[in-house]
Amino acid sequence: MRRPLWLILASALLTVAGAALLWLPFHTQAALDDWGVTLRERGTPARATVVDQVTESGGNRGSSSSTMYFSYVVDGRTHSQEVPCFEVCRAAGAEVPIWVNPADPGDFVTDFGQLSGHRGRVQGLLGVVGLVALGAGAVLTLSRIRRAARPDHDRSARPGRDRAARARRAAPAPVGDGRVHAGRGKRKRNVRR
Repeated sequence: MRRPLWLILASALLTVAGAALLWLPFHTQAALDDWGVTLRERGTPARATVVDQVTESGGNRGSSSSTMYFSYVVDGRTHSQEVPCFEVCRAAGAEVPIWVNPADPGDFVTDFGQLSGHRGRVQGLLGVVGLVALGAGAVLTLSRIRRAARPDHDRSARPGRDRAARARRAAPAPVGDGRVHAGRGKRKRNVRR
């Protein structure tokens, strides 16, 4: 049985959408890395103090996550911001050099390259969804391609059509002199009716 065109298009669109969602976290991370470099070049230098460090249990859904809470002064005003611990996690009381965005004092990069706030989480989740969608779409699309490449699309799976085709082939056909020729068997027989 031929698959509807909309199903083929849907599997192809699922593949494309999954690839786009999977690309999003990589693109976001590259943009964040570029922004960190820009902040180091153009930002206002300051020193932040790690006020606290909190580790939250992931429970059944995953591993635990740690966050550092920073306090720093820019233009005479005290600001506080959090920074997730990915590669580096400083203890409470440690001083950390930072570069602050002059337009937004809550936006900074640390000397170890970590940006303030928890950025890219949504894009990371979308990337996981994209991976699943890409896998499902690819499997569905490839199964359509394999079916299309198979000769006669496995005729044994369509008994109704095969029966009709055999009946057409086996039906007696008139011969030029009015006699009926039945094309069954290895030998041809002329049968008069």
